[in-house]
Formats: sequence, C-alpha cells, structure tokens
Amino acid sequence: MPMINRFAETHASITAIRRDLHENPELQFDTRRTSALVAEKLREWGCDEVKEGIGRTGVVGVIRGRQNTSGKVIGLRADMDALPISEATGLAYASRTDGKMHACGHDGHTAMLLGAAQYLAETRNFDGTVCVIFQPAEEGGGGGREMVNDGMMEEFGIQKVYGMHNMPGLPVGHFAIREGAFFASADLFDIRVTGKGGHAAKPHDCIDTTLVAAHIVVALQSIVSRNVDPIRNAVLSLTSFETESKTHNVIPQHVDMHGTVRALEPAIRDQMEECLKAVVTGTAATFGATAHIKYIRNYPVMVNDPAETRFAAEVARDVVGETAVTEGIPPVMGGEDFAFMLEARPGSYILIGNGDTAMVHHPEYKFDDEMIPTGASYWARLAEIAMPAA
Repeated sequence: MPMINRFAETHASITAIRRDLHENPELQFDTRRTSALVAEKLREWGCDEVKEGIGRTGVVGVIRGRQNTSGKVIGLRADMDALPISEATGLAYASRTDGKMHACGHDGHTAMLLGAAQYLAETRNFDGTVCVIFQPAEEGGGGGREMVNDGMMEEFGIQKVYGMHNMPGLPVGHFAIREGAFFASADLFDIRVTGKGGHAAKPHDCIDTTLVAAHIVVALQSIVSRNVDPIRNAVLSLTSFETESKTHNVIPQHVDMHGTVRALEPAIRDQMEECLKAVVTGTAATFGATAHIKYIRNYPVMVNDPAETRFAAEVARDVVGETAVTEGIPPVMGGEDFAFMLEARPGSYILIGNGDTAMVHHPEYKFDDEMIPTGASYWARLAEIAMPAA
C-alpha cells in the first residue's frame, strides 16, 4: 500500500498547523501554547482520551481501534520543543520570537503525528489502542525521561513505542534506520580550575590557571585517541573556555570549561567519564592547581530493538517502496532522549528524509512540508500493520 490518499487532502491544513507552530517556538518544558494546541486538536478530532501535564507539559492522546480484541497498545512519539537560536531563513512564517527557532524540525514532527492522529481517529482501522505521545524538552531537558518517570507507560499500558526524526541530506520520500545502538549517549561536564591569581608581570608568584586549563584542553584530546579502542566510538568536545579575568594584566584565580562526551556503548561511556576525571585532576595537580569536575550523565545510548527495527523498516517500505528505505546506516553521535522510552519499552526510531537544507540546529535549517504526507502515512500504517483489524 503506498502513501495514504487522505493525507493529500489534509496536507494543507496540517501544513498550516506546522507553520503556526514554527512561528511560535517554545523551549524545553515551556511548550504551553504548543501543548494546548495539540490537546485541542486531539479532542476536536475525537480521540477517546486526552491527558495533559505528563512529564510537566507533555500530552498523550488515546485512540481505540474498531476492535480491541488483540489487547495491543503501541505508542507513537513526537517531540515539540524548539531551540535557543535566532532564525535566518527569511521564511514568511519565520519565528516571531528572537532567539527561539524550530531549528530541529520538532514542529514538523508534531504536525505529522497530529495528521496521523486525525486519520486514525477517523478510520480506526486497527485492532488495539494507539497512544500518540507529544513530548516536551527533547533539546537537553530530558522530557522523555520525565514522561517515563511520570508513569506514562504503565498508565496507558503501552507495550511498544516508536519515534521518528527528519534528516537533512536524506531525500524527501526516503527513510533510514539501523538496529542496535543508533544515537550516542550525551553526557555533559563542567570543570573549574583553581590556581593562584595575581599580576601578569609576576607569574612566578602565581599558579596560572590559564596555562593549566590549556594543558587540560590538550590532554583531554588524548582520551579518545589513546585510551578508547580505535574500532569503537567516542567523542569528547570541550566547547567553552572562560577565564575569570577579562583584563590584560591579571592572571585569573579561576578558569571555567564546559563540554560534552558521547559514546555508543555503556562500557565506553563509563571509561570516558573515568578517564576525563583522572586527566583533569592529574593535569591540574601537576601544576599545583586544583580542578573541580561536575559530570552530568544525561541521555543514555538510544538502542533500537532488532525485531521492532525490522518491523519499522517493513512499514516504511509499505509506504515508499523497497528502494527508498535504507537499513543498517551508520550510527549517529548526536543524543536523543527517546532513548529513555526505548529503555522502558521495546521499539524503534527511524529517520525520514528532509532533502537539501542546512543541518538541524543551524539558523538556516528548513523543514520541507512535502514530507508531511509521507511521515503521517508511516505513523498510520505502523498502527494498521502492527494491529490489523479482522
């Protein structure tokens, strides 16, 4: 079965919702307008149950099939939050709020799942229950973790869960997926180096934190290259370096640094944390300084269940055909908090093509509305194929 014809009819209305969301971006858990709009549409379209406030500002809509003899319950998840980026697309419907932008396409994800929810509530051509999950705070806030911790899976009896994200560079009308570890863990670290400040003309009376911190920056780059097995994956990026002093003649008492660590295996994740702490404290001590490290375990490795990934690929092929679905693509070192949902329930996460645009998290990124029927068809067919009506 190709893409569902109904989505050609609703394309314009769902696109209008997407562009409204794009004009009004909201960050992390502050998706109050977005969440309210989602809940309003789900009720308008006849969802059997709509619950707000899960994971603080998340929304879940429940749609029961024409039959419910299978006892199956699946969750379909879209994220809703934007990024703290000033938009530079020049679009007529560009963000109205300076410093906030849907630069990752979560407005499109929300719109596609809303389109599928409208269709599923109209047709109910499945035997079981679909829970459409609209999640806040994917961009660093851990909204997926909050919804799981709020008991979402147990409350709605969700047995399997699926996610989808757009991918620039992958042609519109195509899907890509892989089994196993797909997106990396995403941990954060803050380092404060403390020495002895003083006059820049008398460095011998000081412990120069700028020098110490610079050695730490260089030493940290040895962890991946000289400690991690070269056929395994890890990334350490130090992204901020700030001295306490901003003048020309003062050696600062403190230097603050920040960064992120990524890995595709729990054991490598543990090794990276251990090595970072040892390198930072050891390097600082070599120069007579001290270093305080705050290491934040944030998103875990996102692991696609093999059986559910094969099923998701089958659904994608049903929608776009054999040649437009790529399996076994390389893993992604970006983080994704759908990982928390996949830790709670088996499921899978798929990428949908967004064509030729700037990469996500870029001020010139654009979501291609032509993918809306494809994405909505994928969600709808996933429910219909997973829980076929007699």
